Amino acid sequence: MRRYAKTHEWIDTDSGLMGISNHAQEELGDIVFVELPAVGREVKKGEVIVSLESVKAAGDVYAPVSGKIVAVNDKVNATPELINQDPEGEGWLVKIEPSNPSDFDELMTEEEYKNTL
Repeated sequence: MRRYAKTHEWIDTDSGLMGISNHAQEELGDIVFVELPAVGREVKKGEVIVSLESVKAAGDVYAPVSGKIVAVNDKVNATPELINQDPEGEGWLVKIEPSNPSDFDELMTEEEYKNTL
């Protein structure tokens, strides 16, 4: 199941894959550069973990949960436009192994998130 943060990140509660929402990529415009964190990095909920640059703005991506980065999507380094093409699929950014699964409870369901837009 997907959960969403108020800052427009999503995370899959089963796999730990996370990225930005379709709404966020639309707001950023064409993404041209991605800076991903190192695998193995411990992150705290709300901490900046990814930087994105688009033709019109730069944006930070925040950790929706605390945990460890266990994988990064190298495809988006080579092809940042994947984030625009499929932000909630092939354009995922990192995989987080949560250290506190109750963090998921503080995030919104997809329906709750859509109601905030």
